[in-house]
Amino acid sequence: MLAGSSDSNNIVFSRRETDWNAAFNFSKNPKFLSECARSTKGDMMKRVCTAAEVKFYFSSFYQSGGEAKKSSFLKPNKNCNLTSWVSGCEPGWACSAGKQQKINLKNSTEIPYRVQNCSACCEGFFCPRGITCMIPCPLGAYCPLASLNTSTGVCDPYRYQLPPDNPDHTCGGADTWADVMSSSEVFCSGGSYCPSTIQKIPCSKGHYCRTGSTSELLCFRFATCNPKSANQNITAYGLMLFAGLGFLIVIIYNCSDQVIATREKKKELSREKAVQSVRETAQAREKWTSAKEIAKKHAIGLQTSFSRTFSRRKSLKHPASQAKPAAADAAGLPPTVSTGTSQQPQKKEKGNLTKMLHEIEDNPESHEGFNIDIGDKQGKKNPPKGKQLHTQSQMFRYAYGQIEKEKALQEQNKNLTFSGVISMANEVDELIRKRFTIEIVFKDLTITLKGKNIHLMRSVSGKLSPGRVSAVMGPSGAGKTTFLSALTGKAPGCVMTGSVQINGKDESIQAYKKIIGFVPQDDIVHGNLTVAENLWFSARCRLPADLAKPEKVLVVERVIESLGLQAVRDSLVGTVEKRGISGGQRKRVNVGLEMVMEPSLLILDEPTSGLDSSSSQLLLRALRREALEGVNICMVVHQPSYTLYRMFDDLILLAKGGLTVYHGPVKKAEEYFAGLGINLPDRANPPDYFIDILEGITKLNTGTGLTVKQLPVRWMLHNGYSVPMDMLNSIEGMSGKSGESSSHGGSSAHATGSEQNSFAGELWQDVKCSVETKKDRLQHNIFKSADLSERTTPGVFTQYRYYLGRLLKQRLREVRTQVVDYLILLLAGICLGTLAEVSDETFGAMGYTYTVIGVSLLCKIAALRSFGLDKLHYWRERSSGMSSLAYFLAKDTIDHFNTVIKPLVYLSMFYFFNNPRSSVYDNYFVLVCLVYCVTGIAYILSILFDPGQAQLWSVLLPVVLTLIATQGGDSKTVDFIGDLCYTKWALEAFVVSNAKMYSGVWVITRCGSLLQYGYALKNFGRCLVLLVLTGILSRIVAFFCMVTFQKR
Repeated sequence: MLAGSSDSNNIVFSRRETDWNAAFNFSKNPKFLSECARSTKGDMMKRVCTAAEVKFYFSSFYQSGGEAKKSSFLKPNKNCNLTSWVSGCEPGWACSAGKQQKINLKNSTEIPYRVQNCSACCEGFFCPRGITCMIPCPLGAYCPLASLNTSTGVCDPYRYQLPPDNPDHTCGGADTWADVMSSSEVFCSGGSYCPSTIQKIPCSKGHYCRTGSTSELLCFRFATCNPKSANQNITAYGLMLFAGLGFLIVIIYNCSDQVIATREKKKELSREKAVQSVRETAQAREKWTSAKEIAKKHAIGLQTSFSRTFSRRKSLKHPASQAKPAAADAAGLPPTVSTGTSQQPQKKEKGNLTKMLHEIEDNPESHEGFNIDIGDKQGKKNPPKGKQLHTQSQMFRYAYGQIEKEKALQEQNKNLTFSGVISMANEVDELIRKRFTIEIVFKDLTITLKGKNIHLMRSVSGKLSPGRVSAVMGPSGAGKTTFLSALTGKAPGCVMTGSVQINGKDESIQAYKKIIGFVPQDDIVHGNLTVAENLWFSARCRLPADLAKPEKVLVVERVIESLGLQAVRDSLVGTVEKRGISGGQRKRVNVGLEMVMEPSLLILDEPTSGLDSSSSQLLLRALRREALEGVNICMVVHQPSYTLYRMFDDLILLAKGGLTVYHGPVKKAEEYFAGLGINLPDRANPPDYFIDILEGITKLNTGTGLTVKQLPVRWMLHNGYSVPMDMLNSIEGMSGKSGESSSHGGSSAHATGSEQNSFAGELWQDVKCSVETKKDRLQHNIFKSADLSERTTPGVFTQYRYYLGRLLKQRLREVRTQVVDYLILLLAGICLGTLAEVSDETFGAMGYTYTVIGVSLLCKIAALRSFGLDKLHYWRERSSGMSSLAYFLAKDTIDHFNTVIKPLVYLSMFYFFNNPRSSVYDNYFVLVCLVYCVTGIAYILSILFDPGQAQLWSVLLPVVLTLIATQGGDSKTVDFIGDLCYTKWALEAFVVSNAKMYSGVWVITRCGSLLQYGYALKNFGRCLVLLVLTGILSRIVAFFCMVTFQKR
């Protein structure tokens, strides 16, 4: 009954009975009631207000709409009006209803007639002006009898004056109870506590008494509490926490790199011991085997001599046995040296490193469980028997044992020609898994830009075969990168005509993306991971899920060995801020990311750019080795050296406009151009000379009657391809201008029309082209092709664990950045906690407003790094078939650490410097929900916008939304928008958590403030739920944007 409406009643009380008892339960100290009954001679109950009078009084604080009024004058009633104004209508006085009138205190509808025996209000009660009854002062109030101040004429400690026309009227009791601003004299003052409404006791030392206290509270151990302290000074705790956290932050900042380096060094020592053990074992076994071979040779020689002398039968067996090496030669096996016996080649084969490894397999106990089945094909699927390869050292032993065997086989075939290395592949067939082969045949491939009718590539036909390395060359603007994009099915904003067949079938190349490797021109490598960590993560996520871990280790180590990265395998790749490996090594790591997944088709965009000659040759040798395994390799190269040029199998030479000039074996390129009258000068590099011709730097001999524009047509006619009519005109010399336009993909009519287009027309064409490009990207990201790669990669949960491990390493190496974030939060907590003092009138709303803005801003900017800095890495990994859901969930899981820790860091300073009445737990829960919410919003900003724009939005959003949420006005639209702002929910939760701690005499103040802000005590849990739901919804939207609005 303390509210003027049901709505305000809900706002005032969260637990009605508890709040009522906190204000009007006088059972502990009812002394003032007995004193009042004695002073009124038993007439107290006739003077106490009924429910109707109480309701009439408190309704004066509210307008008809439930809003608080600034004035508290009562309306006229039956006892106090213009015609009837007794002494009891004056402030501090009350009247009796008389003995004959029966009073029902619970009657909330009718005000009784009360005008008899008017006298001063009892001590501990207050008697408002305009009604003639008494209302008990709530707990936490101090309501003594007033005394007249002769100098001012005011009844102290209250503010009312005696009526001028009644000299017999004296000062009575308290006259009002309202909010703390208008009736502060009723509140028990700070530094004292009031166990009853008529008793006021100063606070003792070591205790503090806030305004409106009914008991004194014990100060914390290190807090400062002098006698009559209104609050405890707990800044000392804040300073101690700041010093401790600051010291911890300094240690972490300076020692984090050393801890990680020590851990990595320990791991490196384990690997080096395994490598050393393998190599020492191999060398010892090889020496023993060589000695045994020499002894066997002498024994076989003696046996042969005795056989020729004493046994004719044994000598007749030689021709039959010598047929076996001949058969082996016919089968294409590597040639062996004959020493007169058929047994010797087999014995020699067992005497090399391979035999040593097989002996180790047969006797695993002699080498600490080094038990592997090197030559067993089933070893790829089934783990080795005996002691399992479960430790890191054993896996490295296995991997380097395999690599040493491959090196031995290469040493055995070192005298072969480059083309003869194919025979070596037959010997290492048991070491290397068979791969799915991909052959690409394209015919009349034409790419036209939508909306502009401009050809980026035209009438390109050819074939990319497994086991061959193809080089795509041409001048700038020839469409080399466009050609690679067309092969991978990525040509947004373009119309692609012609046919592209995969293994003779019309299928989408995207159906094989799990076994297709694409090396971009830019080195998209994680700079805060080591070389081995980058390669190992790619191998774990992209190799078959059923492949044993030792086999994956072998794949990674083989790639590191072939790319010459052993010296930097444990070095960080490096970033712009922190230098790591060299640019050439970074380029090789970029290629290695695709090699470790054992692709069937490997496409590389300028992999040798920025590499020196030796590094380029090392890379090409590694790619040649991949080709020996049946991999189809196609790469864009800019004017390679002659040595590199001869290492390619096929050459695709493009002219400007995406037209084919030559597509065939490298060895036949010079012969083809010589047939056209283009002879290569002495000591000229063929690719340089051909590109100079296509660029127009080197002029063709006029005697041939051939122009650069006619070279693509000559190639088409040479191979019997269909030639567009406008290109035929160029070779016949009918229209040089038309030939020029055709080289750029357009006709002369189109060119003329383009020149006549207005600015508005060109703008419309550009907009149309941009829209078509975005539309194609959306379709490419949403619609997926069926998987035909026959490879089952790890599932979402497994990749989630891999991503989680990688992100944990990255965050540990970025711990200094995290430390700076925490330090900024500490300083923000100190500044905002000190500057925004808690106001009892507003329940700390100002400080909490600053908190919402500051925490939102700082946490959003920090969360932008989660996705904003790794966009290129994500696009590359997603295009290779890795799980976007696993990537997103892992990022979000790692950020949960900040969601839990950052509120603690900020609150450790803000709470002790601001010292609100609300509990630490309530503030912490609100901050956790707030940080979780703003982190999800930051995900959306970092994914949709560039870093600069995302930071600007992160600053503007909390400020603007807080202004809208706290804007009080008559606009329903603004109020509706404010109710949807997360800042409104966070601020309401903070204020409500603090307001709940104000009870008793504070009920009116609490009600007025909550009504003014539009808050309700019952909404605390609702606000937290809304913040969490907003965070979840933001993450769903962010994930949708990440997989949908992907840039290429």
